[in-house]
Amino acid sequence: MNDHVTSDPARLLALFDRVMREEARPEAPGLRVERAGDVVRQVGAAHGWNGVVWSAPDLDAARADAAVAEQVAYCERAGCDAFEWKLYGHDRPADLGARLLAAGFKAEEPETLLVARVAELATAVRMPEGVRLEEVRDEAGAELMARANERAFGRDGSWLRRLVLERLREDPEHFVALVAMAGDEPVSSARMELYAGTGFAGLWGGGTDPAWRGRGVYRALVAFRAGVAAERGYDYLQVDATEDSRPILERLGFTALTTTTPYIYRPTPS
Repeated sequence: MNDHVTSDPARLLALFDRVMREEARPEAPGLRVERAGDVVRQVGAAHGWNGVVWSAPDLDAARADAAVAEQVAYCERAGCDAFEWKLYGHDRPADLGARLLAAGFKAEEPETLLVARVAELATAVRMPEGVRLEEVRDEAGAELMARANERAFGRDGSWLRRLVLERLREDPEHFVALVAMAGDEPVSSARMELYAGTGFAGLWGGGTDPAWRGRGVYRALVAFRAGVAAERGYDYLQVDATEDSRPILERLGFTALTTTTPYIYRPTPS
């Protein structure tokens, strides 16, 4: 990327807004990015992720309501299972979240957007005794990732299995998937998306079995992915972090820039 690498939070947020949101690129084959009036959205299959990634920073109330209504109409026309408006804490107008709720969207738990310069992150991988880190490259590995995710978050992991296999099949060059193994048991997993041409790589899905937390497994997963990003010439890592992982990431050198909240619209079955 051409931008000077920066650590200034305000400049970094402005860079993220422009490169990763306003000028967003499709995250995977089969997806497309559209500029639709005052928003930029990513769209694909009806059952996949469809949603708004950027909205104009000068939106007023009337334009905001019009944009929200248009996205609801788009979701209905396209037959999407769900449509997400990814709202950031600094987006305008200030009451955009309330306007989304009024239009039928449901808010999920907010997360914190954190970004770090890759060059400033530790890349030495130190796993606790008895745990090894494996890269996932096939169906068996995807199954282990799903099992680790289920243990970490207490939810069905079949969606992750499908996602990992799809990404490995369609674009393995820009995707990294990891599972931490204690003997034959998966105890943690994580993945990374490398956004070509942006300078940014995204860390996703890091989660550890409660019985293995506090031993450095999560930190090792971050360090491994930071090393891969450095080898491939990426400038920044970004994370949408829960309150569980945010303090760890800040200790590792990540800077909190803003919050991000998913607002989900699901059409009413006819």
